[in-house]
Amino acid sequence: MSSDSGNKTRVTMKDVARHAGVSQSTVSFVLNEVTDVSIGADTRQRVLEAVEKLNYKRRPQGMARSVSHPIIGFLVDEIATSPFSAITIEGAQEAAWRHGHLLEVAMTGEDAEYEKAILEKWRLQGVVGVIYCSILTRAVTPPEQLAQMRNVLVNCHAEKMPYTAVVPGEVLGGFAATEALLNKGYRRIAFIDGEMWMEAAKDRLTGYRNALTTHGVPIDEALIREGNFLPSGGYKQTLTLLNDGLIFDAIFCANDLTAVGCYEALKERGLRIPDDIAVMGYDDQEIAQHLNPALSTVLLPHREMGQWAVDYLLSPESADTKRVYKLECPLVLRESI
Repeated sequence: MSSDSGNKTRVTMKDVARHAGVSQSTVSFVLNEVTDVSIGADTRQRVLEAVEKLNYKRRPQGMARSVSHPIIGFLVDEIATSPFSAITIEGAQEAAWRHGHLLEVAMTGEDAEYEKAILEKWRLQGVVGVIYCSILTRAVTPPEQLAQMRNVLVNCHAEKMPYTAVVPGEVLGGFAATEALLNKGYRRIAFIDGEMWMEAAKDRLTGYRNALTTHGVPIDEALIREGNFLPSGGYKQTLTLLNDGLIFDAIFCANDLTAVGCYEALKERGLRIPDDIAVMGYDDQEIAQHLNPALSTVLLPHREMGQWAVDYLLSPESADTKRVYKLECPLVLRESI
């Protein structure tokens, strides 16, 4: 199964909500014709016009209630601490329903005994397969019961036993972000990373280094700083770069929250983005488009990974040789570079 299946951009309910100037809940209520919620006629019309203009494809409707749908299990360690798990689940649910399957989600909190209990329940129920997902891209040791069912790992990979997994192509994402800055003429590019024990931080840094080397730009280690993937780290490290008297014309922040702090520090010093210093983020969180100027960033394909995992589970390839698939992290260019 080719990783290209994760590269197609599709219109989401979030896009419809943004275009119509309403919340995703409002879009959901309108599309599902919920009548016990007070939504004005004008608002309903805006939503429907946005759906038509964007060519938003709703989930298949009209399946008979009496039909017993096959179930796919979705096991995830955390949901509430990050928006990304919810996006992956939504993508998997859409793909499952498209195939006439239901998605059953369980959050484990990394409790090994709870994982085993859920997997045993699903085994006895005869689920079609199980998606095993981690909130952080990392190596995992899945419980033995997982190998007894058709399975796929999402945003993680197995340390020992062979499992098929799908993860973001972080090295290429870091390369693309840095290359976008280089193509704009920036040469002194600082990099504020996350905590280096995280695979995402290591891989994005590798992509940054590879891009500079490929374009013949010397790597200045003084321009590389370790942050914490939070605004506080972006703010602190941006000020440190400025206070150290280093010359740089762009900053690549390893995630969008880091870029929020970077923006704050630059504006505090009276520096304009991108006129004085350009800023690139990573992961395309909701806040990126609301910063001033709107933040250029890289999209993490969480929705696409969820969709890919379901399509893989239901394909003949799921019995083939196990490997790790990496999905493209596409650039989202806005006004900050």
